[in-house]
Amino acid sequence: MTGDLPSSIVVDICFLGRTGGAVKSLEGFKKGHHHVPDAANATTNAFLGKLCATELTREAETLFQDVRSALAYKRKEMALSVTPPLAVLTARDFTVEITYALEELAPERYGVLTTLRGLQNRELAQTEDFGRVFARRFSEISFALRKGARVEAVIDAIENLEGRDGLSVTYPSDCHECTIAVEGIDARVRCTGSTLEMVFPRPGAPAELIETFAAVRGAFAITKVLAGLIVE
Repeated sequence: MTGDLPSSIVVDICFLGRTGGAVKSLEGFKKGHHHVPDAANATTNAFLGKLCATELTREAETLFQDVRSALAYKRKEMALSVTPPLAVLTARDFTVEITYALEELAPERYGVLTTLRGLQNRELAQTEDFGRVFARRFSEISFALRKGARVEAVIDAIENLEGRDGLSVTYPSDCHECTIAVEGIDARVRCTGSTLEMVFPRPGAPAELIETFAAVRGAFAITKVLAGLIVE
């Protein structure tokens, strides 16, 4: 959101929401005719696209109507494209993608990823109408970092604080990523080097996630390494 995030550091910001269910629960799945996938690959995901067409079309159309009505968009200001397993709602102020995909480790189940990107107007995100449309939809914010960050440097910066200022960090032995906890904040921050992701314990509207992000941003300002991630 322009004015809120340093463009010299953050390339893009997305709000993510995740749901899912059993493949055999989809309306397109016919018991006795279809078989539950035993692997997640291009072929089985194409099959999933056929199975989920009814649910995806219905969800995307409902979102289209909700956005159009709540935000008073005109016909030329928004469009909907549905090509299972993907639907894309392109509106004047943002884009929403809904994607169905089989779970890699449990292909008998599918996941639904809803992604809101391109939101430049913080004032819009904080309106009651916007909040009502997207209430309880998103549980993550993902920041794409322009220059990236060394995960090891982030870990060292936090460990050097030795528990001061309410920051702690956990990480695997290869340090390919780390998870940062801020005292008093339920959300966890995951740093992969190329992205910084805030994961919340329960879904909410973008404005709720932005408010928590502001608190984390303030905590990160205490060291140069962390400030370089999301503080100008």
